[in-house]
Amino acid sequence: MKRKIDIDPPLILEAFTPYRLNKAAEAVSHRFASLYRDQYGLTRPEWRTLATLGQFGTMTATAIGTHSSMHKTKVSRAVLALEQRRWLLRKRDETDRRVENLMLTPAGRKAYLDLVKVAHDFETELLQQLGPRGAAALKHGLEALEKLAGQTAGSGAAIELGNDLAYMMRDA
Repeated sequence: MKRKIDIDPPLILEAFTPYRLNKAAEAVSHRFASLYRDQYGLTRPEWRTLATLGQFGTMTATAIGTHSSMHKTKVSRAVLALEQRRWLLRKRDETDRRVENLMLTPAGRKAYLDLVKVAHDFETELLQQLGPRGAAALKHGLEALEKLAGQTAGSGAAIELGNDLAYMMRDA
């Protein structure tokens, strides 16, 4: 026998903004993931590691994790997978032998450049589907949420607007 909880007004999950944001982000993220997974067999952590190194050049695994909001074990597995593909090199830091600097190989750089085009095309198509006003509204809304959460675009800062929104921003 189901017991009805009397709360006025009830929470309608499908209308709850953090839930809707999470669902939308997951849908977009899965659509994009299918492109890099089908083309290169990459996982999300591998894609994010490749994209972060492609954007910034030589970095440590810790810096990659901070920038991309990934746990160190996910970064570690992604680094190993990219190294096995010969897309990434590890080099001991000259000043601190405990630190490994990571960089893309020429093959990794080529894969990154190919995937940059895929990413740009995906984003362009997505924003075109929203139309100019919808795209501008989305960007404005995301900026407002990031500001509210204390995160600037690309900072990798922690988000404290609840688990659903944090998950959405982390995996987008």
